[in-house]
Amino acid sequence: MIYVSRKEHFNAAHKLYNPNWSEEKNKEVFGPCANSNWHGHNFDLTVTVKGTPDPETGFVIDLKRLSKIIRSEVVEKLDHKNLNLDVDFMLGKMASTEILAMEIWRILDKEIKSISQARLHCITLYETPRNFVEYYGE
Repeated sequence: MIYVSRKEHFNAAHKLYNPNWSEEKNKEVFGPCANSNWHGHNFDLTVTVKGTPDPETGFVIDLKRLSKIIRSEVVEKLDHKNLNLDVDFMLGKMASTEILAMEIWRILDKEIKSISQARLHCITLYETPRNFVEYYGE
């Protein structure tokens, strides 16, 4: 099994806030991430697919096509956006990095299957250089 990864970058703002909780509880649980005026991150996204190389191309997946899918289906929808307000696939969901990674997986899994025999292996999403999540699907 060969694993191939593509890294992309985007900037986005969000607020962690549970509307069922009081302002005090939100501040207690989420700290400054519950800031009513939002806050932003420079996200790095690594998408890893797995498979066996095609005997004719030697590729597990055409990285140009993978990059195009990531950019059109994810990055363009997230870059310089407010995750809580501007991103259709995040509306009504907690805008945590964990939930965002799961939603990115849901989108890319379907798209990758439509262009390749490769399968999505992992989404790694860095919120900061020290905080990141990895998601391997359900």
